[in-house]
Amino acid sequence: MTSNTAQKILKYIQDKQQASATELSDYLGISWQGTYKQLKKLVEKEKLAKIGKAPKVFYVLKTTKPKIIITALPQEQSKIIETRYLNITADGKIHNGIEGFSYWCTKTNQPFKKTAVEYIQTLEKYDAYKTADNIINGLEKITKTFDSVYLDLLFYLDFYSIERFGKTKLGQMLLYAKQSQNKQLMKNLIIDIKPKVNKIIKKYRIDVVGFIPPTVKREVQFIHVLQRQLQIKKDILSIEKIINDVAVPQKSLTKKEDRIENAKQTIYVTDKRKFTNILLIDDAVGSGATLNETAKKIRKQKLCTGKIIGLAITGSFKGFDIISEV
Repeated sequence: MTSNTAQKILKYIQDKQQASATELSDYLGISWQGTYKQLKKLVEKEKLAKIGKAPKVFYVLKTTKPKIIITALPQEQSKIIETRYLNITADGKIHNGIEGFSYWCTKTNQPFKKTAVEYIQTLEKYDAYKTADNIINGLEKITKTFDSVYLDLLFYLDFYSIERFGKTKLGQMLLYAKQSQNKQLMKNLIIDIKPKVNKIIKKYRIDVVGFIPPTVKREVQFIHVLQRQLQIKKDILSIEKIINDVAVPQKSLTKKEDRIENAKQTIYVTDKRKFTNILLIDDAVGSGATLNETAKKIRKQKLCTGKIIGLAITGSFKGFDIISEV
């Protein structure tokens, strides 16, 4: 049985589409604590849904969603999906693993069990490009793209997206961490990739790490958060991004020549020290122009006596390709 106050809340939200606790408290003429108590009961009874996080929280009428059906999968299949699948919905909710994959199948009207098998087969197709260290060798891709390649090695921690199933787990985390400026999502992503980054540093005897600086101004720059939270106990190579009259991001350029020119004229290595092996880290690689041009400047300035290795969190699968979202 719904109380008179609860009925007033439901009617108000039905008319207004949404309401905050403060707004409802003013409307009802009761204390915030009393309003919150009523709202909590309505959420528990699934008559209302709570949207957002404090201090910006709104209440809306609970809508009926399709029932998500999860069919039992063989243990190995279940483990793969649980570890590697992530879905971030259009309204910003995160669904991980089996639950997330089930949500996606339900939303796209695809049979769960059959689609799970096809998803794992697709992963296996792309995993064939991974090394024994479970990272992707992207050097062949840029070798086919550029006449001269100045990187000795290029690795991705994963592809940005795969056929049919769209953005990978790392792809989604990277995109929405940057676009939404979500520090917790950034932190979760960095926790995921840190062991692989450290392994590369150790395996290739890296003595200095350079982070490719961003072009687009944001309150929270992901690459700076990445540098801090990786806590790399190595020297940091000094690389600067020069902004001319207009800041032109690489992702806005569709021609290979324009991307090369952009990197050539805006990225400057200002370090004067000499190193043996250098690791250059970027968040995403489409064409590879920025990493390759940065490596070229390092070579021309004779700052490296050993190898220059490029590393991206995600990279495109095709040859010359553009990841325009990040």
